[in-house]
Amino acid sequence: MGDDHGAKLVKSLRGAAQKYVGVGFFLGFFLVLLTYFTLSEQFAIAAPNAIRRTSAAHPTPTAPAVAEKTVQKQQQLPVIKEEAPLPEHEQVQEKPPPVDEEPHRETEEPNSETEEDPKPSDDATKIVTTAEESAPAKKPACDIQGPWASDVCDLAGGSGGVRIHGSTHTVLVPPTIESGGSNPNPQEWRVLPYSRKHMSGIKEITVRELPSAADAPRCAVTSQVPALVFAMGGLTGNYWHDFSDVMIPLYLQASRFDGEVQLVVTNIQPWYAGKYRHIIARLSRYDVVDMDKDDQVRCFPSAVVGIRMHKEFSIDPEKEPTGHSMPEFTKFLRNVFALPRAAPMRVTARLISDKKPRMMIISRRHPRKLVNIAEVVALAKRIGFEVVIGDPPFNVDVGDFAREVNAADVLMGVHGAGLTNSLFLPTGAVFIQVNPFGKMEHIGEVDFGTPAVDMGLKYMAYSCGMEESTLVDTLGRDHPAVKDPESIHRSGWSKVAEYYLGKQDVKLDLQRFEPVLIKAMAMLRE
Repeated sequence: MGDDHGAKLVKSLRGAAQKYVGVGFFLGFFLVLLTYFTLSEQFAIAAPNAIRRTSAAHPTPTAPAVAEKTVQKQQQLPVIKEEAPLPEHEQVQEKPPPVDEEPHRETEEPNSETEEDPKPSDDATKIVTTAEESAPAKKPACDIQGPWASDVCDLAGGSGGVRIHGSTHTVLVPPTIESGGSNPNPQEWRVLPYSRKHMSGIKEITVRELPSAADAPRCAVTSQVPALVFAMGGLTGNYWHDFSDVMIPLYLQASRFDGEVQLVVTNIQPWYAGKYRHIIARLSRYDVVDMDKDDQVRCFPSAVVGIRMHKEFSIDPEKEPTGHSMPEFTKFLRNVFALPRAAPMRVTARLISDKKPRMMIISRRHPRKLVNIAEVVALAKRIGFEVVIGDPPFNVDVGDFAREVNAADVLMGVHGAGLTNSLFLPTGAVFIQVNPFGKMEHIGEVDFGTPAVDMGLKYMAYSCGMEESTLVDTLGRDHPAVKDPESIHRSGWSKVAEYYLGKQDVKLDLQRFEPVLIKAMAMLRE
């Protein structure tokens, strides 16, 4: 019985074992299958290429990008289900990097559909921006600089060249051959061709792009050189403004052509063209066109419309047109007028009696006349200078007086347009500006101080005290212009100009001024 019972028990256990082994195999197979599908799902989520294949326009992300996206997607596993796709803006992390986020490749083909779409979407705009790395966008024809700086148009000649119809103050720009001979989006600008953008009395020039070459009028006169359109009027007539407003900005635009440019002038001033004819002839080898009276259509291979001032009476090498400087401009003037001296006299410890450094004192008539000029001359001679008085009349040829200034080693004078002649000093000469009473130091610094340093001159400023002004005698010490100059400045420029530029003369305190002349002599030894 015991044996039978044991046999039955063994047999029963064998059957149960076989049964459970079968169940175990089934469960094991099920677990393996479940593990396989789980791992497959994770792999599919972790590998972007398993979700969607990238095309040539969307290359596979780099390894770091894939790893980063894998982490992001694995963190999202609990919410990823077989459901309708999310909106596109919510699938950013699931999509391959957009084109604008990838490094630029010169071998990639441009997206022609994006580039041809006149109203691109945000993504298309990004693609165009990226493409600019290899193909920059077309530069606007006119450089608009905001409310104060003057505007300048640099116009490439299209089919048959730029058309200028002077009497209507219109410049027409046909499309270029590079653009396929058409311009589907022509633009128009109105430009004041003067260095001060809001100057009254000067007519604007209309610059208009044409849709096609067929829209361009026929040429009555064809030029082989570019045109430079500008205005001569404005504040010209004041010697300082002649250079600050017109001649220096004109030089900046014209010098690149090396004489091979024709000047087309609106608001032409015959006296200006005559007085500065030698400078103008060096900037252009061609006859000046009086734009306002010219009723012909003139054609030019290209054109520049407008001139631009960098800063008052000076040049900033960092501003457009870049690369120019005041020493370059003063050297240009020396070449125009054949001025012989590029450097001042070097003073040694022992002065030879018949070879002294030369000082020129710019004489002014009222206002800001130097009342005691004779005493100042005597003081300068006692210190060791040869002294000459410079009194340039308005109608004298610029070249004649330029030669006199170029012979000086020191130039001094009371603030005023006559100090513009500092342009003709040799580089390294000494320049002394006497600022009249009335807190005029800032004006003097802007008009002549900074430009003098830019020219490479050794600059000094002397500020007159109350007792050196004739306002004490004419207005009295209790007048606001005498006892409180700040109040005059607060009242506006017209009052400043009335009292401090228009109603006072200067009587230098020789004891105060003597150290300035001694220092000027020392500067010539440096």
